[in-house]
Amino acid sequence: MNFAEGEILLINKPLTWTSFDVVNKLRYAITRKLGNRIKVGHAGTLDPLATGLLIICTGKMTKRIDELTGMDKEYTGTFLLGATTPSYDSEMEVGATFPVEHISEKILNEGVKKFIGVTEQMPPIYSAIKIDGKTSYAQARKGKEVEMKTRTVEIKEFDLTKIDLPQVEFRVLCGKGTYIRSLAFDFGKAVDSGAYLKALCRTKIGNYNLVNAMTVEECVTMISESLLPEVGSQQ
Repeated sequence: MNFAEGEILLINKPLTWTSFDVVNKLRYAITRKLGNRIKVGHAGTLDPLATGLLIICTGKMTKRIDELTGMDKEYTGTFLLGATTPSYDSEMEVGATFPVEHISEKILNEGVKKFIGVTEQMPPIYSAIKIDGKTSYAQARKGKEVEMKTRTVEIKEFDLTKIDLPQVEFRVLCGKGTYIRSLAFDFGKAVDSGAYLKALCRTKIGNYNLVNAMTVEECVTMISESLLPEVGSQQ
């Protein structure tokens, strides 16, 4: 493999790892293999509590990161109805509870329809969006008031794959910039309750599929055992 010329590596990001944890682990493995440092980056952040497909680009392939990040993405996961958290997922403790007794399958399916298409979405305060040069989550964690702005997103497909109240499992196909945590929060309001994201897995990015991804450990082994071009061609 020619990591300097550029490779695209498909990784199944483990739970609790940040996307940069994966980048740093693989960069270290590649640096050890080559004996010199090259560019390594990811195409699309996954939150620490999310798992699934993470595209890692090396060398000259890092020039394709913006292109890859802009591709449609598919996710599966679980919403927990009847409660909300400040982070819109299970990273933080429940901040408020809501009734769920009125929720029926019909109400849930009607709620789904409200989000299909181009909509305005408010990103979570606890996100990596930068405001005045600083991430919103860093400011929020310091107790500072953060003013978020809505963004236009497109949800192309949204299905509930299993209903077992207060939990519902889902599949979403969406465009760039969509926050599934915000979808969970907004979906809770749409069914006159509350909701937060309990579990999330990214299954596709464009035509790249999670079924073809390696674990971090498998990728590190592959890097260490791979055949490389002559050292001079790596420069």
